[in-house]
Amino acid sequence: MKKGLAVVAGGGGFIGGHLVAALLREGMAVRAVDRKPLDQWQQRHLAAENLVGDVSLLDGAQTACAGASEVYQLAADMGGMGFIESHKALCMLSVLTTTHMLIAARDHGVGRFLFSSSACVYNADKQSSVDVVPLREEDAYPAMPEDGYGWEKLFSERMCRHFREDFGLATRVARYHNVYGPEGTWDGGREKAPAAICRKVIEAKHRGTGTIEIWGDGRQTRSFMYIDDCVKGTLDLMRSDVDEPLNIGSSELVTINQLVDVAESIAGISLDRRYKLDAPKGVNGRNSDNARIRAKLGWEPSIPLREGMEKTYAWIEQQWLASRTG
Repeated sequence: MKKGLAVVAGGGGFIGGHLVAALLREGMAVRAVDRKPLDQWQQRHLAAENLVGDVSLLDGAQTACAGASEVYQLAADMGGMGFIESHKALCMLSVLTTTHMLIAARDHGVGRFLFSSSACVYNADKQSSVDVVPLREEDAYPAMPEDGYGWEKLFSERMCRHFREDFGLATRVARYHNVYGPEGTWDGGREKAPAAICRKVIEAKHRGTGTIEIWGDGRQTRSFMYIDDCVKGTLDLMRSDVDEPLNIGSSELVTINQLVDVAESIAGISLDRRYKLDAPKGVNGRNSDNARIRAKLGWEPSIPLREGMEKTYAWIEQQWLASRTG
């Protein structure tokens, strides 16, 4: 059976690059679209059509969606907690990207449209304690999401719903929880906690400093999902009949201190921890309730943190060493 064209907006990014690879393995024709120059893409797959274009503009979105059977809307200005707390307006401007991609998908008769949302949509009152109750999909309301980034994601989720209701566009909404893995951003201010911790441990090991700076008191709790689980969950959701938002995240809860423990163990060192209490640290506790994804898809993310961190650490160490000799 002939497969259609899949468009990955944000295809030059971390999740996008891995998703393009998975779609190509399935035999799909793939158009990867990103506004970054090609030499700045996290991954570039020669078997895909790699298009430099700005889908925050309607013309760019129309070009991206032409001929597509399915669209994965991952394009956004985002990063780790340090970035999203200091770039709220920039994060919110991503609403233009999703708006224009939805319009273009509708206009081109796209079969299915997936929007990459975030656990940052959840009500902050439900994340005030480190003794966290896992977040269910309904916990996004009453609305009190992460300022800036979370509001944009929640509004865009709602737009997906109304494009489905008003225009018949089959939309899917994936609420990602802290995705990490190789080929991701690991320095420069947009990296997320697993990559930042790996980099800091690598720097301490190779420079012999014996110390690591941790944002917050280290007791804040999170779950972290390895990229392979993220990609599988994304594809399974897109091909399902689930048209309401769905958590895609690991339920393996750890403190940031425990995340550091894992990275130190992989590196074979023990570091003196210095806590930067005035640094951005996000909510006190967040974890994914996976009851719905198990019920709807018969699966949930399950790659252990240690396994994923070993692969991530090895890749970042390779990049770090290369950056010192290149």
